[in-house]
Amino acid sequence: MKIIGITGTLGAGKGTIVDYLTKHHGFTHFSVRGYLTKIIKAKGREVNRDSLVNTANELRAQNTPSFIAEELYRKAKESGTDCIIESIRTIGEVNTLHAKGNFNLFAVDADQKLRYSRIVERASETDKVSFEIFAGNEEREMNSDDPNKQNLAACMLLADYRFINDGSFDKLYKEVDEVLQKIKG
Repeated sequence: MKIIGITGTLGAGKGTIVDYLTKHHGFTHFSVRGYLTKIIKAKGREVNRDSLVNTANELRAQNTPSFIAEELYRKAKESGTDCIIESIRTIGEVNTLHAKGNFNLFAVDADQKLRYSRIVERASETDKVSFEIFAGNEEREMNSDDPNKQNLAACMLLADYRFINDGSFDKLYKEVDEVLQKIKG
């Protein structure tokens, strides 16, 4: 059983890698966004980037900086299958998951304007924003001294494998397959 976490910049292709691993390699998907969305909807609040970020930060502050990832890791272990946990966003999450063993972190990035065009195209509830808001959201989530808040830059530096997703799907899938061969030995 392998557990992979994925981190990266907004619109870089985390979901593309997740879809590929689930459809072509049988991984079970656990989503931070899905976990948080259930909590937000149960509270009768609107699901958007701010409510996702604020809910995540509140949960971490009330528990531990790695709380959400640990919850999803527990579910992944219970599944007994190869799993991917999408949207690792704090140093505490990375360090805690690495300490559990049998865990690898993938980081994905691409040019900012390319990533913005991707989010406009996918048009999810958090993606209907101007480029300025997109860039501001990313800047807010890239660095923080607060262990309970997003620090994508640090998470990406701690990744075991990095992907620059500026080409075709086939190029990205080939790179993912090469990494999987290394991981699975």
